[in-house]
Amino acid sequence: MAHIYIYSPSGAVRDTAGFRRAIKRLQQRGHTVEVDPDALTTWQRFAGDDTTRLAAIGRAADSGADVALLSRGGYGLTRILPRLPWKKISKAIETGTQFVGLSDFTALQTALLAKEAPTPQKAVTWAGNLLIDDWGQTTEPDDITEACFSDMVHGIGEGAGWTISTKELPETGEALLKKPVKNATLWGGNLCVLTSLLGTPYFPIIKKGVLFLEDVSEHPYRIERMLTQLLHAGVLDNQQAIVLGQFTDFKLNANDKGFNLRTVVQWLRSQTRTPILTGLPHGHVPTKVLLPVGATVDLQMQGRDCLILWGHM
Repeated sequence: MAHIYIYSPSGAVRDTAGFRRAIKRLQQRGHTVEVDPDALTTWQRFAGDDTTRLAAIGRAADSGADVALLSRGGYGLTRILPRLPWKKISKAIETGTQFVGLSDFTALQTALLAKEAPTPQKAVTWAGNLLIDDWGQTTEPDDITEACFSDMVHGIGEGAGWTISTKELPETGEALLKKPVKNATLWGGNLCVLTSLLGTPYFPIIKKGVLFLEDVSEHPYRIERMLTQLLHAGVLDNQQAIVLGQFTDFKLNANDKGFNLRTVVQWLRSQTRTPILTGLPHGHVPTKVLLPVGATVDLQMQGRDCLILWGHM
């Protein structure tokens, strides 16, 4: 089993019962759980002030743990990116620590790719689990999510597959992915966080990659606006494929008059030559796959079935 280091670099932990429940669940599965001394610290909306959270990230990198796992997401990493201990983080990754997170963690993952562009082996992190979201609920963790986490811990994960629903296919009937994608850099994460880094030193220049995106509590028009920013900046056209995960917890209203996520995707497909695949089980949802950000992957599609492969990494 794994040595898991729990730390809080973003939002303050408010659900302390869920926090303790999650730790107990991980321990019951045989993992050794080490909790950062400031994991439950609070300051304004953050898990401690900037200096406190920076120190927690440094301790996670120095811990020698198999997995460094965020307690929760929220907000906080973008404001401390210039001060992150990048050398410590890269060294920890090289020596076997798997950094795992979601949502606000996209800021660290994306910036690390920009920092370590010549040496991607120092920049592979995992987009997926959060301690409380996935282990601290009153119900047991989702079977698929737990299995993906276990595969990552044991180094046996080889890929992720899903099926695109019929209603999300192009109305023209043409194939979404005309040929398999080979040896592409997998990158992306939370759309809002990723877009906020555009034009900064923390946004990597990745060409011919596979860009995956997800978000929560963003209305489709806001999702389209952020995607349009990436489009106009040339980011989308530079990829071999765009994979959309789950966009959840929003409400349509009377002013939308048929405007929804499906129309966003249809419009985007008309604006870029890059294939856009949908339905990836990843995001702020109980059932999600873990994805190795920065890894070299292949992407295949047969009929409506899609497969991202990284078993060769």
